[in-house]
Amino acid sequence: MCVFFFFFFKELINRHLITMAQIDHSENPDVPSEVDSYHSLFPLEPLPPPNRMQKTSNFSYITSCYKAVNSKDDLPYCLRRIHALVFSYDFHAGAETMFSRHFNDPAADSYFTKRKWGQHEPPPPRQHAGLLPESLIWAYIVQLSSALRTIHTAGLACRVMDPSKILITGKTRLRLNCVGVFDVLTFDNSQTNHLALMPQYQQADLVSLGKVVLALACNSLAGIQRENLQKAMELVSINYSSDLKNLILYLLTDQSRLRSVNDIMPMIGARFYTQLDASQMRNDVIEEDLAKEVQNGRLFRLLAKLGTINERPEFQKDPTWSETGDRYLLKLFRDHLFHQVTEAGTPWIDLSHIVSCLNKLDAGVPEKISLVSRDEKSVLVVTYSDLKRCFDSTFQELQAAASGSL
Repeated sequence: MCVFFFFFFKELINRHLITMAQIDHSENPDVPSEVDSYHSLFPLEPLPPPNRMQKTSNFSYITSCYKAVNSKDDLPYCLRRIHALVFSYDFHAGAETMFSRHFNDPAADSYFTKRKWGQHEPPPPRQHAGLLPESLIWAYIVQLSSALRTIHTAGLACRVMDPSKILITGKTRLRLNCVGVFDVLTFDNSQTNHLALMPQYQQADLVSLGKVVLALACNSLAGIQRENLQKAMELVSINYSSDLKNLILYLLTDQSRLRSVNDIMPMIGARFYTQLDASQMRNDVIEEDLAKEVQNGRLFRLLAKLGTINERPEFQKDPTWSETGDRYLLKLFRDHLFHQVTEAGTPWIDLSHIVSCLNKLDAGVPEKISLVSRDEKSVLVVTYSDLKRCFDSTFQELQAAASGSL
């Protein structure tokens, strides 16, 4: 559990750094400084030279992707620019596409691409030779089918079930990217019923899901090409369970009736509970971490308020304000928190002492505390409840002056 906390904390720090990333506009003049209400644009994909921009295979348009901050809510967003339109999505720092994580190694396609006529078929690779664990594939299936179920239940279609548009955050968390782009690009105002083709698009979603799962099972996008399907299914039969094979066949095989994403639930079976247990465990970890952050936030607010009081040069034209009355007690308390020294005169630093004293101040406990002046000529004995009263009244005085009501 400690190892999990370490990697989880490290991942959160990395996400924060990515969220705060900025570019030097002098070195990137092609990146706009603002787009509508968004600013601080940062490329999330490599920007090709202007004279080499190519249309993407997904949308048949030139596209680019940026992180940007909305000036209305000050939150980061992902901007997908179709070089005529801009789509705004939730930003997930540190996310990578399924393509970049699992299909970015050309050597993985060798089983399908290096065959020569007249030679014997090479033996299919086994899991220890680079194929993904079946448990990971099922984890992806549960999430992708759940996403499709939500979309289809709303009477809509995904239309971007592709490894380049599936985002992975953390180890196994999936999210669908660029949903809705095709609906805008292919909108036909002459149609009277814009939902007429939705059942057809939903069936295409299921086929696309089957291709994604087959590619994951083969650990190669070459496996979903028509000429390689037989070899790909043989590889699946040898290395994975019959449930996974049957799910892929069901999704890729033409059916006489309209299929539903709910039809694959029996094939997922009890594996759903494995994912549910993992999700609940992760929730427990996040709740524990959130509880710590709530306490950290509470202590930070105390320190921030204390910082507005201590050493204030002037208040209401009184340059001695922070050195007299209740403010002087708070100054001595600040020294008690941060500026104590040992008998040898070296700094005495104890974070547990700081946290403990701040918690007592926040609670206003009746415990007594000795505050020593800097010249050590006077000692004031007060309770934390006295300090809390001084602290609250002084900060309220500052707030009243800031709002103009004083």
